[in-house]
Amino acid sequence: MAQSVPKTGVVHFILDNSLLLIGGTIIALVWANLNAEAYEHFAHSIHFAVNDVGMVFFFALAAKEVVEAMLPGGPLASPKQAAVPIFAAVGGMAAPAGLFLLAAYLIGDLTVVRGWAIPCATDIAFSYLVARTVFPAGHPAIPFLLLLAIADDAMGLIILAVFYPSGALAIGQLALWMAAALAMAWLLRRQRVGNFWIYLMGPGVLSWIALYVGGLHPALALVPIVPFMPHAKTDLGLFSDKEDKRHDTMNEFEHWWKAPVQVVLLLFGLVNTGVPLSAVGEVTWMVLGSLVIGKPLGIVGFALLAGVAGFPRARGLNKRALVVLGIAAGIGFTVALFFTTAAFPADSPHLDEAKMGALLSFLAAPLAIGVARMWRVWGPAAELKP
Repeated sequence: MAQSVPKTGVVHFILDNSLLLIGGTIIALVWANLNAEAYEHFAHSIHFAVNDVGMVFFFALAAKEVVEAMLPGGPLASPKQAAVPIFAAVGGMAAPAGLFLLAAYLIGDLTVVRGWAIPCATDIAFSYLVARTVFPAGHPAIPFLLLLAIADDAMGLIILAVFYPSGALAIGQLALWMAAALAMAWLLRRQRVGNFWIYLMGPGVLSWIALYVGGLHPALALVPIVPFMPHAKTDLGLFSDKEDKRHDTMNEFEHWWKAPVQVVLLLFGLVNTGVPLSAVGEVTWMVLGSLVIGKPLGIVGFALLAGVAGFPRARGLNKRALVVLGIAAGIGFTVALFFTTAAFPADSPHLDEAKMGALLSFLAAPLAIGVARMWRVWGPAAELKP
């Protein structure tokens, strides 16, 4: 049975705006700065359970959105429709990564190079919240940002799997266990098994073992399994309330796990964001600058490049709106923090500095709102200047 979540009131508001994650982050920051020893003991005791097990379901829901976006009616179903946002997403990852690597070269510290992917991340929930605040309902900037963030998530999952192994690679064991996981998932789909728990407890567990013993990050365990779940034949759009009325296996999985994942994110913030406020250094500014400057540069530049290549932008999505949504996409937070923990070991002097950069990326929100007000981009799309 799907787990129901009230659609109105305080609970709905908290879940929709990821306030549990923010609450966990605030508690962690206060705790770490008041009693660092107690906080470190607590965080270490549940770090594995949260980052390597709980976050499996966070990335599974991200994978679900990517799969549905490629269905008929979805933003990734039509190459022509998806071209500009995908171009922009590539630019929104390449430019921040490039800025980060350039900064590492300029300061002469190549030990920070492993953090190049941290500023590639876009926190879809908070960026979307800023876009809804800035742009009126129906403005093309909102679905553009959502599609960009979906593409960013998809590429981020690939980066995490390829560039950030959790240990020594054991290709043989990885292939053996993963082959068993995928074969079981295929058989379940072929037999039209509709209970998502069977996919989780069968091929999902095998996939987790495959990644864990194979040296890749086990948090990605459900990413290759989710596409095998029976799903609807069309996409209704990200964050669409109409999905609540769908009861295919993939949507039932989301209905049940949507609220628990918010609790996982609360714990993720509690475990990973407790850093001393003094932990501000070169890497902090590298991460923050790469996100806040690199994201809009890459997104706008590659979106314009897509136009030169013959792929038109949505009507009403002008350069000013692109800049504003590019700044909003500079909120890295959740995924940036996860990349930080994957990039730097616990004893790295760069870990806390990088985390502070990911946390401070929230500054992109007031910056985007301020630029939007200065340029008056919140009016109807037809009234916007080119």
